[in-house]
Amino acid sequence: MTKPDPARPVPETRGETAPAAQRLARRIERVVEHIGRHLDGDLDLDGLAGVACLSPFHFHRVYRGVMGETVTETVRRRRLHRAAAELIEGLLPISRIARRAGYSGVAAFSRAFSGSYGIPPAAYRARGPLDTPTAFLPEGACAMTEVAIRTTAAVTVAAVAHRGDYQEIGHAFERLQAWAGAAGLIGPATRFFGIFYDDPTSVAKDRLTADACMTVPVGTVLPDGVRMLEIAGGRHAVLRHQGPYAELERTYRRLYRDWLPVSGEEPADRPCFEEYLNDCRSLPPAEWLTDVFLPLAGRG
Repeated sequence: MTKPDPARPVPETRGETAPAAQRLARRIERVVEHIGRHLDGDLDLDGLAGVACLSPFHFHRVYRGVMGETVTETVRRRRLHRAAAELIEGLLPISRIARRAGYSGVAAFSRAFSGSYGIPPAAYRARGPLDTPTAFLPEGACAMTEVAIRTTAAVTVAAVAHRGDYQEIGHAFERLQAWAGAAGLIGPATRFFGIFYDDPTSVAKDRLTADACMTVPVGTVLPDGVRMLEIAGGRHAVLRHQGPYAELERTYRRLYRDWLPVSGEEPADRPCFEEYLNDCRSLPPAEWLTDVFLPLAGRG
């Protein structure tokens, strides 16, 4: 899964979104939707400028100003994230994954993947499936000592719905950021969350449902496709995940398989959610931090 930058300092704008900002957001949103649908295609910059109906002379700066990274960086990050998920899944040969990521050969793909993920693709795949301990935990770390019980307050967020493979929710986050970035709504205090309503091991990928969410100032006017919802407060078991988003399922399995049965706790009738704690655009995947929240029933 690719997520937005929760740390990028963009000045906040309160009140209604200006019509000009809405138009700009819609143009950039068309681009991120196009990228999501054509990751296997030739995503040349002039063609993407045409999708945005902007001159190539200005498109690159407009995109970077709204999204916090260049188009090339977006495409590369999303393709490598998908490649990481495919390596874990183990169904495609590495040569095919390399071509889908836009590389002409395994050697070039291996250099790019190693530069981002810190490990060659063959070694990344060889670490094993998601039910094995993550290689990004320090040696000797004990899963049982890392779970914290927190009582959290409710959080009101703006949300974009996602349906389908959870590894592709980054598309919904980029749509959200296209609107919020153009409107100047992202600041140092902005928080980003993902709400996940289904178990990806028991629900077909095309039927999975989730919401990409971010906090916004009170009174913000929402465009079509963005709605306001509340992440309920209460008691939660929280486990911090360090590493690629493609490996988050390992943390869920540690919570549900290893911790919950011996904890004496009962899960509450609310969905799990994640909070993304640092900048996935400026940090390597091994340093990405995500808190996974498992809602717990209250104690009478």
